[in-house]
Amino acid sequence: MSNRTVVEQLQGRATSDGDGVKLLRVFGGPRPERFDPFLMLDEFGSEEASDYIGGFPPHPHRGFETVTYMLQGKMEHRDHMKNVGLLADGDVQWMTAAKGIIHSEMPKQTEGKMRGFQLWVNLPSKTKMGPAHYDDIAADRIPVYELDGATIKAIAGATEVTDNAAKTHAIKGVTQVVDTEVLYLDVHLTEGASVNISLADSHNTLVYTYDGTAAIGPQNTPAPAQTVSRLSEAGSLQLSNGAAEVTRVLVIAGKPLREPIVQYGPFVMNTQEEINQAIADYQAGVLTD
Repeated sequence: MSNRTVVEQLQGRATSDGDGVKLLRVFGGPRPERFDPFLMLDEFGSEEASDYIGGFPPHPHRGFETVTYMLQGKMEHRDHMKNVGLLADGDVQWMTAAKGIIHSEMPKQTEGKMRGFQLWVNLPSKTKMGPAHYDDIAADRIPVYELDGATIKAIAGATEVTDNAAKTHAIKGVTQVVDTEVLYLDVHLTEGASVNISLADSHNTLVYTYDGTAAIGPQNTPAPAQTVSRLSEAGSLQLSNGAAEVTRVLVIAGKPLREPIVQYGPFVMNTQEEINQAIADYQAGVLTD
């Protein structure tokens, strides 16, 4: 079986969002079709409360999904559907904005470290105007697989992974996404460890190194911390630890929608007319109707 190679690497850039929350924008912006069906990935993390205490006051979304994965810290979600949820260490929130949602994400701590990720996943045109949905996924619901030299937390999707001992493991996440077939794994590799992850040939695949240095593909391309690597289209993913310490990465793959992408801030649709309608609906107070 062939292995995918790295075709592009991007270094996350420092920015802020919400009420001054400092974060790292891993990808998101021009040419979103490169990452289809994924639109954006942010890493937020700081031990300084002033960097996150403002949180994300009420704001709208339409046309896509957000996946928030908390490594450490506490954040509360509230939305117009009267959902209230607390994200704590290891928890995931999977929110489908679809036709429209208005929500807030506010820290529930005044000191200590907060660290996590938010991924935006596009929706196909046929479901962009469907009902909004929200799911809090507690850490103890998320399967964790212990392999030779590796630990894998399976948030979404299903695959097979071969470890150091040449043993193949069936991996299945807590969430299965129908249209985009998202695979979302948090992979920890000990020193000298490697894994081979099976992937659907048609799926776009990203590897985000958040701690340590990964080595990707047959060329062992270095992928240092805070770097996202976009991979070639066919084959499996050969992933190794390229550092002396534990390396931690997010492996994110999905079926591209191959539809037009038009984005204006928190709205992601297929045409400019649909964006104009989203803005008008929000201004008229009917975004979620």
